[in-house]
Amino acid sequence: MKKIVLIAAAVSLTFAASAQNKFAHVNFSELVQLCPEADEARTTMTAASQEAQDTYQAMIAEFQTKYQDYEAKAATWSDSIRTSKEKELTDIQTRIQEFSQSVEAELQQQQQSLMAPIYEKARNVVSQLAKEGSYVYVFDISSLLYYDDTQSTDLTPAARTAMNIPEGRTLETLQAELQAQAEQTQVQQ
Repeated sequence: MKKIVLIAAAVSLTFAASAQNKFAHVNFSELVQLCPEADEARTTMTAASQEAQDTYQAMIAEFQTKYQDYEAKAATWSDSIRTSKEKELTDIQTRIQEFSQSVEAELQQQQQSLMAPIYEKARNVVSQLAKEGSYVYVFDISSLLYYDDTQSTDLTPAARTAMNIPEGRTLETLQAELQAQAEQTQVQQ
C-alpha cells in the first residue's frame, strides 16, 4: 500500500512539474532584420556592393574599349602586335573573372562578419528574457511548422523593446523602405 501511495505521489509530482514547464516563442528572424544594427550592416553592404559593381563595370569598359580597338586595327597590325593585343585582352578577361569570384567571396565574408554580432545580441536578449521568465524552452517561430500560441508566451515584443526596434516597424515596412531606397538609387544613376 505504501508503495502504491509513493508511486502515485511521484507520478503526481512529475505531472505537477511538467505542468509548470513554461514555453515561449520568438520571431528571431524579425529581431535580427529589424534591429538598428542591421540597418547599419545593410548600408555598409550596399556601399561595398556598389563599389565592387563600379570596379567591375570599369574593368568591363576597359575590355570593351580595347576589344573595339583590336577589331578596328587588327588587320593592319603585324603578327607580334596582334598577338600582344590578344594576350592583353585575355589577361583582362582573366582579371575580370578572378575579380568577380574574389569579390563575391569577400562580400559574403563581410556580410557574415557584420551580421554575427547582431545574431549574438539577439541570442543574448532572448536568453536573458527566457531566464527572467523561467522558461524551459524558447522556440523560433520563423522556422517552426506549427506552434500553439495559447500554450506558449510570445517574447518577441519584449525582445523588440530590448533591442531598440522602433514601435510599428515590421518586416513589411522594412521591405517598403528597402524598395524605396532601391528605386531612389536607380533614379540617381
